[in-house]
Amino acid sequence: MTEDACDSCVTCGDVAVQVRVAGLLPAGLAWAETGAGTEEISVALVDARVGDTVLVHAGEAIAVLGRDEQ
Repeated sequence: MTEDACDSCVTCGDVAVQVRVAGLLPAGLAWAETGAGTEEISVALVDARVGDTVLVHAGEAIAVLGRDEQ
């Protein structure tokens, strides 16, 4: 039996996307530049800084992919 590869979450059907952190907010939240505008996300699970590229799934940053070393 073979399974087809899938790039979406088996629980919710969402996919993770890369976004850039544009600003940090209180309570583990941040503004993210999505390419289609700015969106509020949670960064509570990662050590994100302004300028970082993070991987976001279902509104939650799950990994820091790149750090803007200014």
